[in-house]
Amino acid sequence: MADSKPKLLIVEDDLGLQKQLKWSYENFHVMCASNREEAINLLRSEEPDVVTLDLGLPPDPDGVSEGFKALDEMLKLKPDTKIIVASGHGARESAMKAISAGAWDFYQKPVDIDELHLIVKRAFHVRELELQNEKSMMAPVDGELLLGSIITAAPEMLKIARTIERVASTGVSVLLLGASGTGKELLARGLHDSSDRRDKPFVAINCGAIPENLLESELFGHEKGAFTGAVKTTEGKIELADGGTLFLDEVGDIPLPLQVKLLRFLQERVIERIGGRKGIPVDVRVVCATHQNLNKMIADQTFRDDLFYRLAEITVNIPPLNERTGDAVLLAKHFLNRFAKEMNPGVKGFSAAALTAIDQWDWPGNVRELENRIKRAVIMTEGKFVTAEDLEFTDDDEDLLLNLKAAREQADRRAIKRAISRTEGNISNAAKLLGISRPTLYDLLKQYELQV
Repeated sequence: MADSKPKLLIVEDDLGLQKQLKWSYENFHVMCASNREEAINLLRSEEPDVVTLDLGLPPDPDGVSEGFKALDEMLKLKPDTKIIVASGHGARESAMKAISAGAWDFYQKPVDIDELHLIVKRAFHVRELELQNEKSMMAPVDGELLLGSIITAAPEMLKIARTIERVASTGVSVLLLGASGTGKELLARGLHDSSDRRDKPFVAINCGAIPENLLESELFGHEKGAFTGAVKTTEGKIELADGGTLFLDEVGDIPLPLQVKLLRFLQERVIERIGGRKGIPVDVRVVCATHQNLNKMIADQTFRDDLFYRLAEITVNIPPLNERTGDAVLLAKHFLNRFAKEMNPGVKGFSAAALTAIDQWDWPGNVRELENRIKRAVIMTEGKFVTAEDLEFTDDDEDLLLNLKAAREQADRRAIKRAISRTEGNISNAAKLLGISRPTLYDLLKQYELQV
């Protein structure tokens, strides 16, 4: 039924192009308007989630003034609408102005039906994610709170959570691989909380943050008088974790001599404190994490291969934030709600431009960078809605977000990777998911030099 289809409003004064576009969008409930007044009336009555807007509307079909008036009115009436503007008049200047005014995307006339179809479909996808996120913010998290503390809606992370839940009840050692800020410690805690050791200690130590000459004492402890300053016997982190879980973060930073001692412990499950002569049995589950390439370190002889095989009985690769479908927007809203309650109750949400920036940005610092930016923005914003400017992107960042070709290429790459991942490399199914033909997908794979 038409009512069950996503609603698309086409604002275009060329009746022939109207019909052509309407015919192309059979999967949507399409409405057409030929001028600003009709467009505003349809926006009020039908509340479409996506609008394609020709800036050249009567009574100014050769200019853009009427189109910009329509854009402004639409965003005031329904700011979360994804408006895709089109113009052949001074395309670059119009694009920059439209995006700055709050448009979601821009395309240049003459219209390429396939390209516009991809942009429209992507806009509906982003809006659907936003609606899901809004529902999750209005009610307790359902199906998105994993392993006790991990918030996600990404299939990539759901798969990881299922893996961790399966191995939690076993005693195998787990190695978490991922860039800084991807949530390795959260996953380690989730594994501990899902295991039968949940009532015992979870002890974490960052091996890269402790000077080399102190790391051995931190891990294994020391006896009184073992060295200058050892005024009392001190238990190490391994001993403190007895019965529970020991999390070794940045395990790749452990120096080679200490790797030998750690390997001996993993083989025998007995430690000796520095300066001690008595073996102390310890029952502990070991979980490790690193952002480094341990295979390369083994080849360079800076990490022992026998230690690697002891630590990596199960290996989990954690994707960066920009490869987690929909998670950037979901987490941004979660952080905003949390920080607004604590620091600025007047903040109610994000502007449409801010959500677009969050979704399009690569987040090289992953979840940690996202959390920090949202926190600063909530503290500093003076309005009810956090804007793209409040998120403190640098001039270079803003140039990237406003560079339509770069932003579109980035979005295309991300969408193609996700589609291929979700369909496990099936090109036909991936093309259907993307709403394009198989030859078009092959052309895009070749254009962006992407491997299946």
